[in-house]
Amino acid sequence: MPLVAHSALPTFARLREEGETVLDPDRAHRQDIRELHIGLLNMMPDAALEATERQFFRLIGESNQIAQFYIHPFTLPVIKRGEKGSRHIEKYYESFESLRRDGLDALIITGANVTRPNLSAEIFWQPLIEVIDWAHSNVTSVLCSCLATHAVMEFRYGQKRQLKATKRWGVFTHRVMEHWHPLVNDVNTRFDVPHSRFNDVSPQQFEDAGLTVLAQSEEVGVHLAVSEDLFRVVMFQGHPEYDTISLLKEYKREVMLFIGGDRQDYPPFPSHYFSLRVQAVLDEYRDRLLTAMSEQGVLPVFPEALIARQLDNTWHDTAEAVINNWMGKVYQITNTDRQLAFMKNVDPNDPLRLR
Repeated sequence: MPLVAHSALPTFARLREEGETVLDPDRAHRQDIRELHIGLLNMMPDAALEATERQFFRLIGESNQIAQFYIHPFTLPVIKRGEKGSRHIEKYYESFESLRRDGLDALIITGANVTRPNLSAEIFWQPLIEVIDWAHSNVTSVLCSCLATHAVMEFRYGQKRQLKATKRWGVFTHRVMEHWHPLVNDVNTRFDVPHSRFNDVSPQQFEDAGLTVLAQSEEVGVHLAVSEDLFRVVMFQGHPEYDTISLLKEYKREVMLFIGGDRQDYPPFPSHYFSLRVQAVLDEYRDRLLTAMSEQGVLPVFPEALIARQLDNTWHDTAEAVINNWMGKVYQITNTDRQLAFMKNVDPNDPLRLR
């Protein structure tokens, strides 16, 4: 069912252009359909702020649950922003205080850029923990992406992530480990997920914490796991929300860092992402670039447009299915809560209602 454009956030217009169904509030109010309110704590840096919005909004909007989806983006004020990012947040984002007051049915927490070896030393650590702590008691389910998963594993379970020798970067095959769980209902037993991270929480750490691993890769470990109650916290280590071109843009950014002298080595290809044909194009570009740099000549243009048309997306359908299953479970639980609250003559919209 559709997203509801309850604000002027540009992401709604962008998704309409892509063919997604997005309702205006007046039209939504004329329909007798259950509302679900989902928070999106977007901690991504300015360059990825709006793209991350679109990715998660799109996945929620593609859910086939009989509900209208109101997504409420917010961020942590302590995260430093540039002028453009600050303007976007000030104009379109809500505050955690208002969402805490009004209540949410579910919450998504994105990843973030880190600057220190220990997560607990990051400037956003305490505000993030405050959100996680509140959500654990007041939200039906929290979906954590990448760094947010690492934060929950450290804060709630005492399992610190480990820095790996090389970056886990590319598109990797995973297998469903527990077929009975509703989050992987009707999901392919083998499916792909993009990853992009230097740090890892190992399968043994998830097991030691008493958690259930639902999907795992032989190459990069755990992607999908759930808390001991099997639903309150859903944890991703990968990035199933990524667009087809997301890893291409990351690769291009690394090349630009090399050109600018901020990276010493030329970046390797993301694993299992570029075809042999695309790799040949990029190898030719690299050779031309290195020659131009050595001769102080005109640098060739990175062939992004040519490559983008040749990329395959082998993960979105599964991501859509998992998010649909997540939304279905949230809908089921919140609907039951409301029915029980009605029977007990308790306001079902009270943000302090028990979950």
